[in-house]
Amino acid sequence: MTDYNVYVMGTKQKMLYILAAAAVIFAAGFLFYRNVLISVLLTPLALLYPGIKAKDLVKRRKKELNIQFKDLLYSLASSVSAGKSIESAFRAALEDLSVLYPEPSTYILAEIRNIISRLDTNETLESALTEFAGRAGLEDLDNFVNVLSISKRTGGNIAQIIRNTSSIISDRIEVGQEIDMLLAERRFEQKVLNAVPVFMIALLSASAPDYMYPVFNTAAGRLTMTIALAMMALAWFISAKLNDIKV
Repeated sequence: MTDYNVYVMGTKQKMLYILAAAAVIFAAGFLFYRNVLISVLLTPLALLYPGIKAKDLVKRRKKELNIQFKDLLYSLASSVSAGKSIESAFRAALEDLSVLYPEPSTYILAEIRNIISRLDTNETLESALTEFAGRAGLEDLDNFVNVLSISKRTGGNIAQIIRNTSSIISDRIEVGQEIDMLLAERRFEQKVLNAVPVFMIALLSASAPDYMYPVFNTAAGRLTMTIALAMMALAWFISAKLNDIKV
């Protein structure tokens, strides 16, 4: 089953990301240094990009799984409220969510099928859910499994627990969406500000090559460009961290 904490890229996908990053780095290197050798020497930095991209894909996948888990809880709450056992509710949820998510490879459908398969081999629901939570790495799922396990042992109201958990997840998702909307303008400004120095250098290089000649052809000029690139990278990193608000 899928480990949602790790994204394993295929060789073809990794090569495509490396080639795309290498092309961008070479173009940026040539723009800032006007030297093919320096540009080529910078391209090995592209090897770092698949790792950066993998982290982003892991984050997106977890976000998608969390939304699907919320839908699972809605279905479970409905079935348990109708008098079904929690184990039977998972079987009903597979039918319900198959309508909502027609693609069989959808994360939550695969996980429900795995849970049902474990139940069919006489494994406890708590054990199956704990294994799922360990791979998912979602705080909401961890909390749900812990509370559900305690409730089954003590005879708590499982339907109420499921409803409360789904309500909490829904609220968190809505808050996250509101924050994303508020930050959308800031993220756009960040992209524009990051592009301005590149645009200015390209403009000056095309319109005033004599003015830019010392920058590209002297040690002091190249050192200045290197410092500028480092500051741009630092600014991008800081702005990305400031715009990455976790709910």
